[in-house]
Amino acid sequence: MKSFFRVLLLSLILVTVALISALTSMRFAIHGRQVAIPPLVGLTPDEATRRADNLGLHLEVERKFYSPAVPVGKIVSQAPEPGTQVRRGWRVLVAESLGPQRVSPPDVVGQTERAAEINIRRRGLQVGEVAVVSMPGQADGKVIAQSPPANAASVASPNINLLTSAASSPPSYVMPNLAGLTLAAATQSLKDAGVHVGSVSMQASSPSDAGSPVPVAPATPASPGPASIVVSQSPAPGQRVQEGAAVNFEVRP
Repeated sequence: MKSFFRVLLLSLILVTVALISALTSMRFAIHGRQVAIPPLVGLTPDEATRRADNLGLHLEVERKFYSPAVPVGKIVSQAPEPGTQVRRGWRVLVAESLGPQRVSPPDVVGQTERAAEINIRRRGLQVGEVAVVSMPGQADGKVIAQSPPANAASVASPNINLLTSAASSPPSYVMPNLAGLTLAAATQSLKDAGVHVGSVSMQASSPSDAGSPVPVAPATPASPGPASIVVSQSPAPGQRVQEGAAVNFEVRP
């Protein structure tokens, strides 16, 4: 019995040692794949790329900024910060210095987007974000605002963001089913939506029965009036019409 307990105790000790060894090896393996981000500010992109490659990191020049303190062609900022522990293969984003600002943004408000882009590039600048807004009374594709403004000093980025106009289309209206309403009620409904009534015609009378022995003289057709009932409409219900469009009706007395 004592021999059995000795063997069991020895087995437990060996299993414990094996688990501790496995956990230690895993910890070393995990930490072995991590590296510290090196300081890259002040280096050229080529120098920073070589330093990052040596650590298994990928360098990417994400943006370029004006900087009165960092010479042109040098890295002005980085992310992650130096000393940050990351896995090998991690991407490091840097910004390159353009040196002090030497040109001012041109005034492109009122120009077409194409003309504004040409003028911006002539200054050695770039077009950044272009937003479009519907502006009543403004021509389509005109620059109505810019950022930074014209002749601005202490500009951080060479990108000029533009706000351009888009020709506003007339409001549209989804046609409801007006059948069964009086002509007066249907007309008022369209008037409220900025749509007007076009032509109004009376529904054709039903022909007389074929078996009738006595011919019936045709009655004088009635004229459409406010109390006439709408039978059909064009455009049909569900179709979209623009403000100012006309809707035609067929009515019955």
